[in-house]
Amino acid sequence: MEVDKSRCVGCGNCVPWCTMGAIYIGGDGKAEVNQEECVECQNCYRSLRNEGHHPLLVRALRRVLSLFHLVYDADVDVCPTGALKPPELEWPRVLRRHFSDPAAIHPSTGGSGRGTEEIKTNDVTGRIGEGEVGLVVELGRPGTGAHFRDVERVSTQLATLGVHFEERNPVTALMVDVASGKLRPEVLEEKVLSAIIECKVELTRVPVVLRAIDEVSREVDTVLSLGIACRCGPEGRTTYESLVEGVGFTLSPNGKINLGLGRRND
Repeated sequence: MEVDKSRCVGCGNCVPWCTMGAIYIGGDGKAEVNQEECVECQNCYRSLRNEGHHPLLVRALRRVLSLFHLVYDADVDVCPTGALKPPELEWPRVLRRHFSDPAAIHPSTGGSGRGTEEIKTNDVTGRIGEGEVGLVVELGRPGTGAHFRDVERVSTQLATLGVHFEERNPVTALMVDVASGKLRPEVLEEKVLSAIIECKVELTRVPVVLRAIDEVSREVDTVLSLGIACRCGPEGRTTYESLVEGVGFTLSPNGKINLGLGRRND
């Protein structure tokens, strides 16, 4: 995101809307954007209504009011002069928006979002079969973000264990070699709100993979979240609980059971 300094009046309304804390009021009294931390999510631009006032009018009004120890504060969801400007993003910086803006479309998948719908529809698509477990490793969160160099640390570790990466996942599309899990070198320093690695593995391999994820989580400079899924058995039970707990992980009580009300395409 960029700020048109000729229009900014330093109201500061954009600061709290930044998901990464990358916007601040600089020494000139106008908004600044830390471009290294900005993940191009456009939350500030979408959340603030542009009142379209002329900046000279707003500045003059604020100066006059200050003489009487009064202030002009626009509503918190307003940019009084429309000073925010989404830039034209080029490769590889455009990846920041693809992974951070929920309204952006990933060119590699043709859909929005950081992953696939597999975690909810595997019983319809058949991607996760009997005796297999799907794993979702998410790196980053609002306020923290994640660099692709850390994503690569996790993906390369998983690749050594022979996991199968989900082909329609945006992170998989960035891999130069799926067998090694390595990403394209020019993207490694790009930062996003979060990125999701999706893969599947044989049920018996779950403890080994979870231990590897636990080890590599200590090497990355971000937060890491893990999701796991499988087909339910005939009695509606999952098959991985004892394996997960045996490694020392605690399953969230907020798990989901999804009914595949759809039709397979094979």
